[in-house]
Amino acid sequence: MESDSYRSTINLPKTGFGMRANAVEREPQLQRFWAEHKVYERLSRSNPGEPFVLHDGPPYANGALHMGHALNKVLKDIINKYKLLKGRKVRFVPGWDCHGLPIELKVLQELTLEQRQQLTPIKLRKKAAAYARKQMESQRQGFRRWGVWGDWDNPYLTLQKEYEAAQIEVFGRMVLAGHVYRGLKPVHWSPSSQTALAEAELEYPEGHISTSVYGAFPVQTVPDALDPHPDGAARELHLAVWTTTPWTLPANVAVAVNPQLDYAVVTTADGRRLVVACGRCAALSQVLDQPLEVLRTVPGTALEGIDYRHPLLERHGRVVLGGDMVTADSGTGLVHIAPGHGAEDFAIGRRYNLPTLCPVDGAGQFTAEAGPFAGLNVLEDANPAIVAALKDQGALLASVPYTHRYPYDWRTKKPTIFRATEQWFASLTGFREAALAAIDQVTWLPVSGRNRIEAMVRERGDWCISRQRAWGVPIPVFYARSGDEVLLNADTIAHVQKLFATHGSDAWWTMSEAELLPPAYAPEAERWRKGTDTMDVWFDSGSSWAAVAAGRAELTYPAHIYLEGSDQHRGWFQSSLLTSVAVHGHAPYRCVLTHGFTLDEQGRKMSKSLGNVVDPAVVIAGGKNKKTEPAYGADVLRLWVSSVDYSSDVTIGSGILRQLADVYRKVRNTCRYMLGNLYDFQPESNGVPFEKLAWLDRWLLHRTGEVLQDATRAFEEYEFYRFFQILQNFCVVDLSNFYLDIVKDRLYISAPQDESRRQCQTVLAIVVEHLAGMMAPVLCHMAEDIWQNLPYPVRETSVFERGWPQASSDWRHDRLAAVVQQLRRLRASVNRQLQASQAAGHIGASLEAQVRLHVQDPDIQRAVTWFQDHGSSAEDLVKDWLLVSQLRLGGDPLSQPVAESREDGLHIQVAKADGQKCCRCWHYTTDQGQASDDDSHICGRCADVLKRAATAV
Repeated sequence: MESDSYRSTINLPKTGFGMRANAVEREPQLQRFWAEHKVYERLSRSNPGEPFVLHDGPPYANGALHMGHALNKVLKDIINKYKLLKGRKVRFVPGWDCHGLPIELKVLQELTLEQRQQLTPIKLRKKAAAYARKQMESQRQGFRRWGVWGDWDNPYLTLQKEYEAAQIEVFGRMVLAGHVYRGLKPVHWSPSSQTALAEAELEYPEGHISTSVYGAFPVQTVPDALDPHPDGAARELHLAVWTTTPWTLPANVAVAVNPQLDYAVVTTADGRRLVVACGRCAALSQVLDQPLEVLRTVPGTALEGIDYRHPLLERHGRVVLGGDMVTADSGTGLVHIAPGHGAEDFAIGRRYNLPTLCPVDGAGQFTAEAGPFAGLNVLEDANPAIVAALKDQGALLASVPYTHRYPYDWRTKKPTIFRATEQWFASLTGFREAALAAIDQVTWLPVSGRNRIEAMVRERGDWCISRQRAWGVPIPVFYARSGDEVLLNADTIAHVQKLFATHGSDAWWTMSEAELLPPAYAPEAERWRKGTDTMDVWFDSGSSWAAVAAGRAELTYPAHIYLEGSDQHRGWFQSSLLTSVAVHGHAPYRCVLTHGFTLDEQGRKMSKSLGNVVDPAVVIAGGKNKKTEPAYGADVLRLWVSSVDYSSDVTIGSGILRQLADVYRKVRNTCRYMLGNLYDFQPESNGVPFEKLAWLDRWLLHRTGEVLQDATRAFEEYEFYRFFQILQNFCVVDLSNFYLDIVKDRLYISAPQDESRRQCQTVLAIVVEHLAGMMAPVLCHMAEDIWQNLPYPVRETSVFERGWPQASSDWRHDRLAAVVQQLRRLRASVNRQLQASQAAGHIGASLEAQVRLHVQDPDIQRAVTWFQDHGSSAEDLVKDWLLVSQLRLGGDPLSQPVAESREDGLHIQVAKADGQKCCRCWHYTTDQGQASDDDSHICGRCADVLKRAATAV
């Protein structure tokens, strides 16, 4: 009789939980289920625990979502969902950064030349706001498709009038505290954007090459200390000056030396006398390709005050002491100083009361103040012209390409310059120490983040917070139409804040000065004109703690966590810290987590030119070629986020996605198998008390408790890659390869109501429910799908309402765990011999084998004895765990083994099993047909099961 004849008598799995996720259809269905039942909304308000606020750093409302967004938002969602499961009142308010140049440029690119010429600031702002809102909506839909929960219907946008009003309040309180001032200082200036930039808006690409110039600046009157022939006629002497920015030479007013260095008067082969640092003589000789003869040496202090003639313009300068900014590591040890074009130069200029010349306009063109170079673009035309002019004047010693770190505008990807302009600055002088103290009160993960931001804050200069753009929050200042008077006080700030709260910042452009000024100043409105500068976008986003965390009743300030990329130590983390400390004296966050950047599988930055961009939308829904770009669904994307150590840069690509999809399938199929074997199980009526469970079942509960403990620790410590490893190991190693492999026989072959089957089902129900809860923060769709496919009623509508799974204290059994560990060692050794027998063709399935064991290993022997001491038949138990038909512990060796080994105190023999194969359970037995002739093809156990089933009917 064929085995198929008995198929209907076997308890085969049945479940609606599909083998395939069908994520493209199923995930949106589950998301609609969450929305219809308002799962997030109810839990975020009704959970019994304390509020938990992860304050969302605003992504820029511009462009399609990328893998960096996915890493960031899914990490946040994993944390929030875990905290929800732990009973906290989680409120996540997503936000968007909406002001700034990129959006303004996008708007301008869509206009014709004629339309641009007719564009007023308010028209531009209206178009920019509409563009930002459109981009925000597109990104919002993408975030929701990833399964990210939050207050999506009530996000924060930096263009909202209530946000802008809160930002004005922060600005005003900093003004009134004396932290804000207006001054002429060199700032990072982008000629391509025609605005000042903050350090956080710069990038430093590799391989920038500048033209470095070695120039000869003629000394006007040679002091005796530098004249090697004081009794004779002094010959002309030149300062050997080095710069990597020849275009700044028209603004030169001084030459700096280091007072700690020694300097030499040298003569060249062509008779020119130069002053150079002693430590740079050899390098200069190599650059000039001629020997240098040292005539005299002097300390750097002896050079201070020397008068020299500008080599290109009718101007004189003098030598000043520059301190550590001048080194003997490069150049000549003499550095040209242009206070209008550098922060250190500006500081020296202030110390020596030097003029701050800046003959460059906003577009990067030389002004008339640059003399013969007027009209040249400093980044395009100026350097060759200035080098040629130095050569014509006999002042060029050498011109050499120089590769170094140079700032670029992060939006236009073009070089920037230092340019002295009138700007608004936030001075850190009054609260730098408080900011450093606040950093110490914050938990930084990884801990290196603390050192990074501390160094940046400690070394940071004043923060330029003004921008010369129309699309932004205006700085509420009024300037006298004649003279230098500025009107910026508590009354004007409060009045503008009130107007912004009612009308938004567009009011600044639509209202007259009389309307914008407080009533007390309105009668003299004609005296004033409103400013046109807007605030740095980092001031916008850095005020979010005030507008959102402290501004919404359901949130908390300081927030529990900020989580962004590691580049935000110089961006949002820092601007938020500085504004919060300046206003309230403490950080806006209690903990800061940082993640790295997303790279391709070769560790390269993703770019369209390399063709290595991984699009999260394609990962979820698939691409045009379904073979090379299959639809993985949001859960595989989320699984990737949990699998990486996000504290450093992370990689993703097609190979990694295939591996993750395989892990996902294994986890899914493990859960599907457990659900399928519960189709006829009702916990209340069929559940077995813990004390009556079989030893293997008790072990699984113990192991489940260990897994939950480890997973909880991983989530608490934000080390989600550990959870990924825990989940994978539990599903594949503990469940699929061990427990579920062993209990198939009990589940399939036993009578439906048999105690052994109900014991196993009891444990499977517990484990699959706990596993669904444990995976819910990461694999939220799969976890909910499992919950909706539980074949018995549960009290909770959603898996998230069940809370974080807890292990019963009864489950813990360390001695049992140690015993099972030894028997798993034994099983692994036996399996190697079974596999060898199968490979040699001696047996097929493991049930075709009989095994004889002679155990000398003391740990395994104690494990076997432990079961005997606790009332179990060790021989039957081990046989079932090994999945063989017959087992002998000790006794005479097998006469004709097909495989044999002696290893680690184990003598293992494998032979063909005795008897015949049962057509129902596939075990080999010698008792077939003993019950009746009708059951001649099945074993006595199966005959008994069928007999009892017939009686029950």
